[in-house]
Amino acid sequence: MGGVGPMLGQAHHFRIYAPEKIAYAVDRYTNEARRLYGVMDKRLARSRYIGGKDYGIADMAIFPWLRSWKNQGISWADFPHLKGWFDEIAARPAVIRGVDVLTGQRRRLDDDPKAREMLFGQTQYARR
Repeated sequence: MGGVGPMLGQAHHFRIYAPEKIAYAVDRYTNEARRLYGVMDKRLARSRYIGGKDYGIADMAIFPWLRSWKNQGISWADFPHLKGWFDEIAARPAVIRGVDVLTGQRRRLDDDPKAREMLFGQTQYARR
């Protein structure tokens, strides 16, 4: 669970946001995304949830990262147990409400040069 955020974040960065497409980085993090999806799929072949029989914090922490599966170069067909888990979590009423809040607040970085600079430019390193 601990590697999901950092590694999938890197996959997003190099596949979607990096100003220069570096094949090595794209391949490295896309492959790591697939490896992590495989680990989770294998776990969910034996367990209803990531941490065991009950829905828990690991499920809550992982789910948002998997909403961007296309951006990570993933095909759900390769991970049927994880896809079933994902669909179950996505159907939870509290998750639906949370996703709705996020959807209303999300901005496209392509449309906001200042936000893009804050996240990926030199501004991110400025002392605040």
